[in-house]
Amino acid sequence: MLNKENILNELRKIIDPEIGHNIVDLGLIYNVDINNENVKVLMTFTSPFCPAGEFLIDSIQQAVKQIGGKAEIEVTFDPPWSAERINPDLRAAIGVEA
Repeated sequence: MLNKENILNELRKIIDPEIGHNIVDLGLIYNVDINNENVKVLMTFTSPFCPAGEFLIDSIQQAVKQIGGKAEIEVTFDPPWSAERINPDLRAAIGVEA
């Protein structure tokens, strides 16, 4: 069943290869909208020139497909990503201040 919780759980399996933590807890996922099997993911990268960008987009599409959805990915830099977006528990664990 496609719901936001299931989708976010799948996306938590995607590890940013440069930072080594999942894209949800890093705060790269801004929004998830679901319309039947269509899933729109609004996300960002840690920088506009993120070398892992294509990998992350492909990984999101595959993750959503595995649970029966079809993903449309929109990348935005407004607002830009910052350490404030990282899950507070992860921020504390890796010693990053917001």
